[in-house]
Amino acid sequence: MKKIAPFAAIAGTALLLAACGSSDDASTEARADTVEMPADEALEAVSEEPVEDSAASAADPPPANTATTEQAAEAAANVAAEAAAAAAAAEAAAD
Repeated sequence: MKKIAPFAAIAGTALLLAACGSSDDASTEARADTVEMPADEALEAVSEEPVEDSAASAADPPPANTATTEQAAEAAANVAAEAAAAAAAAEAAAD
């Protein structure tokens, strides 16, 4: 029985792999499918030129970040200290 089990497993795996195979003809060359049309064909019928929209306005740039490197380092150190304190508290509660 010990000799039959590995052969049964191998046979089952071979049948499983055979069932997953494809029956497509391997002699045909693969072609990439595409849904895009060439840009020249898409813009062939367009005859108008773009115009500037006088009603459009540029958005104000976002405010500059005023945090300095030192402030960022201090904030990171504070977060690390809080995390260490929370880990110590969790370790103490587990004991």
